[in-house]
Amino acid sequence: MATDTLGAWRSDGAARWLFIWPAVVLILALSLFPLVASVALSVSKLVFNPGSVDLDFIGFFNYQELLFGREKSHFLGVLKSPTAIGWAILIGTIALAAIAWVRAARSGRVSPVGLALRLVGGIVLAGFVWLLVQTLASEGGRPGSLVVTLIFVFGGILLQLTLGLGLAMLAVQLVPWRRFFRILFLIPLTITPVGVGYMFLMMTDTSKGPFEPLWVALGLRNFTWVTDPWLARLAVIIGDTWQWTPFVFIVLLAALESLDQEVREAALVDGASRWQSFRHITMPALLPVTTTIVLIRIIEGFKIIDMPNILLGGGPGTATQSMTLQAYIDWNTLNLGRSAAIAYLLLILVSVVATVYVSFVRRRVTELA
Repeated sequence: MATDTLGAWRSDGAARWLFIWPAVVLILALSLFPLVASVALSVSKLVFNPGSVDLDFIGFFNYQELLFGREKSHFLGVLKSPTAIGWAILIGTIALAAIAWVRAARSGRVSPVGLALRLVGGIVLAGFVWLLVQTLASEGGRPGSLVVTLIFVFGGILLQLTLGLGLAMLAVQLVPWRRFFRILFLIPLTITPVGVGYMFLMMTDTSKGPFEPLWVALGLRNFTWVTDPWLARLAVIIGDTWQWTPFVFIVLLAALESLDQEVREAALVDGASRWQSFRHITMPALLPVTTTIVLIRIIEGFKIIDMPNILLGGGPGTATQSMTLQAYIDWNTLNLGRSAAIAYLLLILVSVVATVYVSFVRRRVTELA
């Protein structure tokens, strides 16, 4: 009996080793090798010579060049002294972070490690705000690819979440043709990012695009998006929003249709307004789904490259050049070390933002529960 059991265990173990572990090892190799290779590349200088390739170790020179060297104005931006509004934003942010930390310390529910992490998070937040006000709220300041990426990510997510939730709320109403509009809203999600980029490139052409009569009627025949940095960034955000709002819409629509409508109807019968019902019943129920949507869009938004590259080529100048597009341009010009360094800085930025977001949302969900 024991011999049979041992034989069966050995048979199962052999099956695991034979069928599962080779696949696991292969997946790990394919995942880890690019990470290790890109780390080695980011601290090296790769030179292509006729008949050979030279790889020289240069340490953190690529990172230093991006953060403190000649590429600083391209990556971080042109930093100038903030205006009065910029200083007010910075001081207000520091004050709010300090108040939140003091409250957490006084509550007694946060461990010393948690307080230390929150302190580090507050310092990082203040550093980001300092960078933003120096580039966006200053005379002569100009945002670099890092700040431009943040603008695309958070500006796009705000629009996509607002429009997606609004469309989902409309789609659950008992209105005619609602099934048709549900399908219609999903069409942008079926188009490739490259196709969306070229489509918006055509639509924003005021001289010969399909909307030329509209631009002429509005007196914008000679208007161009690419001459003003903020209009160019707005064009990229609009295109990205048009493409990804259906994703937010379909997930929120599924969440709304799964809600218990009897609770909402009971609240309305008891005298609650529609806004109170939405705020205290619908939104808390949608919070877990919404947090997941926002997290996915944060991760995907940091990788934006198709829209700014196809629509404006990163222009005017570098006004719409995201971190991914900057890494792509460096790769095309065979500056592979700096391209890998940008990719790892992007990885660190995404990890920090996603971790802070998840920690903040988890705390809010716990408080609501």
